Amino acid sequence: MKIQRSLPAVVVALSMSALLHAATQASCTFETFSAPEGYTLSQVQGISDDGTVVGQLVNKQSLRFIAFKRSASGPITLYAAPQSSSTWLYGRSGIGVESGFYQDSVHPEQVHGFLLQDGKFTPVNHPKVTNTWLFNVNQLGAAVGSFSGSASLVRGFLLLNGNYTVIAYPEAQTTYALSINDNGDVVGTYASGPVSNGFLWKDGTFTTINYPNSKYGTVLTGVNNAGVIVGNHLSIDRDLGFMLKNGEYKGIVYPGANYTTAGGINNNGLISGQIHLADKSALGYTAVCE
Repeated sequence: MKIQRSLPAVVVALSMSALLHAATQASCTFETFSAPEGYTLSQVQGISDDGTVVGQLVNKQSLRFIAFKRSASGPITLYAAPQSSSTWLYGRSGIGVESGFYQDSVHPEQVHGFLLQDGKFTPVNHPKVTNTWLFNVNQLGAAVGSFSGSASLVRGFLLLNGNYTVIAYPEAQTTYALSINDNGDVVGTYASGPVSNGFLWKDGTFTTINYPNSKYGTVLTGVNNAGVIVGNHLSIDRDLGFMLKNGEYKGIVYPGANYTTAGGINNNGLISGQIHLADKSALGYTAVCE
């Protein structure tokens, strides 16, 4: 594969949290689900337009991480990539193409990206690096992820028609490109220290997007074609989900939960994520929030 030179990095120096309204709590209608017997939920991530949710489970006996997808009607299917010790599914496009990554069972120091469609496995590895994480793919076949050749530097990428474009926030040590919509809008997070910053990237231009007064930072996990963004703002020991719509931040809160995280949003406005209960157990969810 040919590596394209990264587009000129133009940083929009905005503190969007200062420009937008203070956060309120969203009004959400939740549908919850549990892990299948013998497993616990590790991560609940993206959601496609048909309501299928993807993520990761932990086998209670072996403690092995395995990917899953859950259809809108309820059935859960497990998936382990070939020659993997752990597998993650992170995103699913509107036409059912799933994106993820796995830890190599032969070379455990290596992580590889992949696409999965109708059971067909396609590896995705950024050239000449040790680790590739593939997070999301849109209906046009544009995929986003991150890569690293060393422990100290992680950069994002856009993969389109076999060509890689680097997405790297200037002077940041880590840039994770986590989601892309069909308009080419990419969201994710970058950091040069202990505090993470959310970002929107398009055509080489970065805009920093941070949840108001978030002491430990912001991670943007999903964006749909209407430009609605979901993500998490970070406290010392938990991630708290939110949505950003029409310039207004709204917290995603499941009643009685210890905390609630956001994993993705589809083009119908349906949000996916995870509910962390006081007894340390977890539920997955889909929700309509206003």
